[in-house]
Amino acid sequence: MVDDMLRTPGAVRDAERWTAHNYHPLPVVISSAEGAWLTDVDGRRYLDFLAGYSALNFGHRHPTLIAAAHAQLDRLTLTSRAFIHDQFADFCRELAELCGKDMVLPMNTGAEAVETGIKVARKWGYQVKGVPAGQANIVVAEGNFHGRTTTIVSFSTDEDARADFGPYTPGFTVVPYGDLDALTAAIDENTVAVLLEPIQGEQGVVVPPEGYLPGVRAVCTERNVLFIADEIQSGLGRTGATFACDHEGVTPDMYLLGKALGGGIVPVSAVVANADVLGVLKPGQHGSTFGGNPLACAVAVEVVRMLATGEFQRRSAELGARLHARLRELIGKGLVAVRGRGLWAGLDIDPALMTGREACERLAERGVLAKDTHGSTIRLAPPLVVTEEEIDHAVTQLAAILTA
Repeated sequence: MVDDMLRTPGAVRDAERWTAHNYHPLPVVISSAEGAWLTDVDGRRYLDFLAGYSALNFGHRHPTLIAAAHAQLDRLTLTSRAFIHDQFADFCRELAELCGKDMVLPMNTGAEAVETGIKVARKWGYQVKGVPAGQANIVVAEGNFHGRTTTIVSFSTDEDARADFGPYTPGFTVVPYGDLDALTAAIDENTVAVLLEPIQGEQGVVVPPEGYLPGVRAVCTERNVLFIADEIQSGLGRTGATFACDHEGVTPDMYLLGKALGGGIVPVSAVVANADVLGVLKPGQHGSTFGGNPLACAVAVEVVRMLATGEFQRRSAELGARLHARLRELIGKGLVAVRGRGLWAGLDIDPALMTGREACERLAERGVLAKDTHGSTIRLAPPLVVTEEEIDHAVTQLAAILTA
């Protein structure tokens, strides 16, 4: 893929030599980035159509976010939650208002937000719903991806993520994604929550059937069960709305947020809910040394303010319509199916042509970076600052590899 005289091969070998092989990255070594573009150690530029799994919704080094980080670095970076700092209240208040909720619990990574949501739901079940001690269960969906901690992989249906990491944490019931009847049947008197991605990203940007999310909302309300929406990848403008749930007018009891909340600069996640849910936590029952630190809050509050204008949601909706229209033109010409919303697409390539990995390697040779998942499926998720011309360029490169 690259000439042996370039710096890239040596850097790739060094990474493979000194790093645990829990990832299989493309042989591209990035040294700088701006907006929707990346530059490798040899000066070659690539159009970023992964955006850090949606962590870079606002592009690389967005000037507003970089300025906020620089200003905070000169003042204060960490206090721990043992003290209150001057960025904390603004971040929590403005994120709560964006979500239409009362309370925010800041954490760092998406997996931490999910683990926090699970703990809160169980405690709510015992203290508020009256579930007998140790009997709480949570309903989840097949094909889910909520992280890779030992508890989370316990209810994964991806054997790569799950195998050989047992014993597994009990208390989860797995049902087919998009099947409202199966979900309803799985809820019993000890169910405390339904935990779902409104769009399953890792599974290949799978959008559930129309009416599914409103149905989940209705049954959760009827059965006194929390509806927890994992919007870590799908939220914060990615789908053409602030949250993917917004497309069907659904408000969950709890949002799990992350990735784009840190602006591509620092890891920031959050659990957002009303006081009757998050209020079950008392001092000493949950925490994080770095969660809600000053640097994280300074960046994240600017992210929230950028989203509050609606500009990035509109860009995602308008440019996403262009992206999906162009991609649909390739169905029957190498593509089998196209799914998604906004600037997020899952593409099924004819498996007789190539695997998803091969497709991403060939795209990289043409200066476009994307990510494969599950066989011949690839995902496209450009930063929301991408332009029409850049979208057209990326789709042109995809068409070229499909017909080469």
